[in-house]
Amino acid sequence: MSSLDQDQDAVVIGGGFYGAAIAVYLARQRGLKRIRLIEREPALLMRASYNNQARVHNGYHYPRSFTTAYRSRVNLPKFVRNWPEAVKQDFTKLYAIARRNSKVNAKQFERFCQSIGSVIQPADPELRALFEPRMIENVFLVEEYAFDTTKLASWAERELKECGVHISYQTRVTEISKGVDTSLQVVTETKQGEQELITCHYIFNCTYSGLNQFKGDFPGVRTGLKQEITEMPLMQMPPSLDGLGITVMDGPFFSMMPFPARGLHTLSHVRYTPHLHWDDRQGLDPYKKLDHYEQTSRVDRMIRDVGRYIPSVLGARHVDSLFEVKTVLTKSENDDGRPILFEKHLELPGCYSVLGGKIDNIYDVLEKLDTEPFLKITHAF
Repeated sequence: MSSLDQDQDAVVIGGGFYGAAIAVYLARQRGLKRIRLIEREPALLMRASYNNQARVHNGYHYPRSFTTAYRSRVNLPKFVRNWPEAVKQDFTKLYAIARRNSKVNAKQFERFCQSIGSVIQPADPELRALFEPRMIENVFLVEEYAFDTTKLASWAERELKECGVHISYQTRVTEISKGVDTSLQVVTETKQGEQELITCHYIFNCTYSGLNQFKGDFPGVRTGLKQEITEMPLMQMPPSLDGLGITVMDGPFFSMMPFPARGLHTLSHVRYTPHLHWDDRQGLDPYKKLDHYEQTSRVDRMIRDVGRYIPSVLGARHVDSLFEVKTVLTKSENDDGRPILFEKHLELPGCYSVLGGKIDNIYDVLEKLDTEPFLKITHAF
């Protein structure tokens, strides 16, 4: 590869939804011409962007974090407008409040929804009849959607090609360092062990769970991170639950959502979805930890507990489980908030680390980038 090809305006590390969207933004909104996207998998959006509950939040999920809830409420219509082909709206979404062990009661939940401007109304009797009344205080009909990751991946591939972004698949960045003058350097390594040195003006570290796993001059992120190995079972729901999404609030409860990419439902449980957790640090590769973890499903325990609240779920069939590493900010554990991580590394001017806990957080990231004064880069052809 020629030295010209190795001299880039920006390198984006990570081909998930955030990495792809940021690369498109840099090309379309900021006019960067030479952008390289580095992805360790053989295709885009294969890891955390795919292995999750595929929920487009509308605020309901976060009664203990007003900021997260309000931002979701603001961002949802933007997401639906920008990616309509990827958003599934044709299902009924219910939020139910548990009688015991919930951190909010039904009246508090209603007031909270009104405060953020999210639509809520009492569920019809036939929907309420799905729930065990001794366990559930109230059930509400809400507006919340799911997304199809495969369609988002198709969008990303199309847009990146149109923008002229070069994608290096099955390649990972091993090192980030200072270059000559104001430049930055990354060392990449392919699956076959071939290495390459790339010089650039900007680096966007969008590796999600791998944010801290670089050698060289990279200082690591200042914000504390917690890693979890999680299981997201994919279920074939019985007919009575097939067209529904259900979340029981707010505490050690559960949620089921359509998973459009597979035509199934996900089932998550606050107690059983996280299998293992640890504080993130450099040198402890979360993906290697996942690879060596014995991925034994806990779906039977999930179903038994969920069945106490929704008896018909006992007729669901477990088809598959998605195991993945989930990364959250340590400071968000108490209020369940999902702020973005957006760090500029002062030791490496032009190097940014970005992490979002929800897909609609992408707008918060782009708003941050709008305030960044990028250099005017000229090229000699």
